[in-house]
Amino acid sequence: MHLVELLSYRAVPAAGVSLGLTRRCPLHCAHCSTRSTMESEQAPAAMFIRFVESFTPEDHPAVLAISGGEALLRPHLVRTLAEMARAAGTRTIVLSGMFFARSPSIPSPIRDAIRAVDHFSVSLDAFHEHEVPRADVFRAIDDMLADGVDTSIHIAGMDEDDPYLAQTIGEVRRAFGERVPMMVNVISSFGRARSWLTPMRKAAPQSPEPAPCSIAAWPVIGFDGTIVACANDDVLDDVPAHLRLGHASVDGWPAVRARTLGSSTIRAVRLFGPEYLAHLAGQDGQACDGYCRTCMRLSAEPGMKQRVEEIMAKPSIGMLERQVASWQQRAGAVAFAARHGLPRYAELVALGAPA
Repeated sequence: MHLVELLSYRAVPAAGVSLGLTRRCPLHCAHCSTRSTMESEQAPAAMFIRFVESFTPEDHPAVLAISGGEALLRPHLVRTLAEMARAAGTRTIVLSGMFFARSPSIPSPIRDAIRAVDHFSVSLDAFHEHEVPRADVFRAIDDMLADGVDTSIHIAGMDEDDPYLAQTIGEVRRAFGERVPMMVNVISSFGRARSWLTPMRKAAPQSPEPAPCSIAAWPVIGFDGTIVACANDDVLDDVPAHLRLGHASVDGWPAVRARTLGSSTIRAVRLFGPEYLAHLAGQDGQACDGYCRTCMRLSAEPGMKQRVEEIMAKPSIGMLERQVASWQQRAGAVAFAARHGLPRYAELVALGAPA
């Protein structure tokens, strides 16, 4: 599964589900968005197996995206989930910080897990390189390519002019040619980075414009099994009522899919974006603290749920939703990468894509 195919699903509501398999990680990256350590929480494997068992050939997500912490601390579980998902028709991707690349060769259980998935994504940035040398990461990527595993690299820098980005991208191209696509973005002020990185602030819009939220498309299963409708790392720390979809210990995919597609507020956030939605619902002042923080507060506004339901019940809304969804799908993977990464490097997601 090439990166462009994966990203083509990313804005499609309920086309995929993201799963945080563990919060544990052996690395100590200063920018870690989840503040992971080897002592962090880790839910029982049975809970995640139970959820993926709810996939059927008739009702399953197209993509299961597994991450952590460091998901490959649980290689047998990754392999089990990938094999179960494939039996139902779901393809699996895994994102890793590459702790295992410090070994002379990829340990067998981890290699078996990587071979079991449909796409493998490598996190690479200056902070990861303090933990795992680039040469070791490249050697492991060579091994994965030799095994026929579709592989991509998720590269992050401090800003679009960070010389690290141009230098690293150049090295990847020299080492792998067009065999390894790259998604390039910036390090954000989440987790550990919040203590030292000042978040980029945009001025509040005088008159908000529609800005559909595509990261509310896929449900996200957190480390403790909580299921939310947003990939923002802050959401699982304090889940707003309108973004809560259930829990993996009791809910299966059919119920989570139905809630993802049926919630008026989640549909409205996907369609309008939170700032414009607040404007439509008469809560313009709510948008003063930014796009995501506006969304986080939607549940706290008295009467907001009813006003949103009234907006979304209008006969024209269904047609508008279909038009926006069609536009996002036609725009494709490069457009998604430009919107959620650095536009300068968006075309790199298409390296080596099938003709």
